[in-house]
Amino acid sequence: MNSCLKTYSDGASRGNPGHSAIAFMILKEDGEILKKHSKYVGIRTNNQAEYEALISALEFASGLNSQEVICYLDSELIVKHLNGEYRVTSPNLKILWLKVQELRQSFRKISFVHISRADSYIQVVDSLANQALDKAGCRRHE
Repeated sequence: MNSCLKTYSDGASRGNPGHSAIAFMILKEDGEILKKHSKYVGIRTNNQAEYEALISALEFASGLNSQEVICYLDSELIVKHLNGEYRVTSPNLKILWLKVQELRQSFRKISFVHISRADSYIQVVDSLANQALDKAGCRRHE
């Protein structure tokens, strides 16, 4: 598969830090969904969950032998970290940032794009992450 893949990923935390889940969706250029995945990951900050969701998406995408991947996230902080606009100062996030740097070697070209929470695909992965939290018995904050 030499086409461009699109990943949409999201992390959700109930509390910061709090119970967290990750979700991602991978699509081919034509919009065909190749994979949807979500899981509970334990106690994390929201930013850690965002990174872990992206890492899971990239790990899956790296097995698809695609040359190019465009990663869409609603976390402006993570996108700015990965595009070199912001320095990563948190030691916990630095570990996750380094993992993304390692995974980006799997692709000839990789892009990180900030998109609105209103994006329909981001809403799907946000919903999947929240479903994983519900399934794990984590109550929503009122």
